[in-house]
Amino acid sequence: MEKKVVNAVQDIYPDDFAWCYGCGRLNEDGHHFRTGWQGEQTMTVYTPEKEHKAIPGFVYGGLIASLIDCHGTGSASLALHRKNGHEVGDGAEPPRFVTASLKVDFVKPTPDGVPLTAIGTVTEIHPKKWKVDVEVFANDAVCARGEVVAVVMPSSFKKQD
Repeated sequence: MEKKVVNAVQDIYPDDFAWCYGCGRLNEDGHHFRTGWQGEQTMTVYTPEKEHKAIPGFVYGGLIASLIDCHGTGSASLALHRKNGHEVGDGAEPPRFVTASLKVDFVKPTPDGVPLTAIGTVTEIHPKKWKVDVEVFANDAVCARGEVVAVVMPSSFKKQD
């Protein structure tokens, strides 16, 4: 049975902030990564498309970096939302994060044609800054590891009237 994220934080981002190429639900051309809780860790499951090849049989590293990036910011959003006493679906708007730092280590070639599962472990660094350690699995083998430092989206990013 394939893993699936049921209650994703990206499903409840306000429309003005749901356009990210990686995780924006309103971006028709995007990947639509979805991040939710799996116990005390976070999870995103994504199956790369045929156009995400690096060479035949393997996934392009940029897609994996994008997965780690969006998984990290979504994980930070989930963690602060929970710290604030909320869960996805309770009607409260989650905080939105942006990436301050992204580090990716490619452990082994990532095969195409199989679902990738990103698992995140979240650590608070500061009330507005969170670190997420991410491992990306294909066929239960770690293919990449990453670290995302995410910060609460500055008010200057908000829609101007």
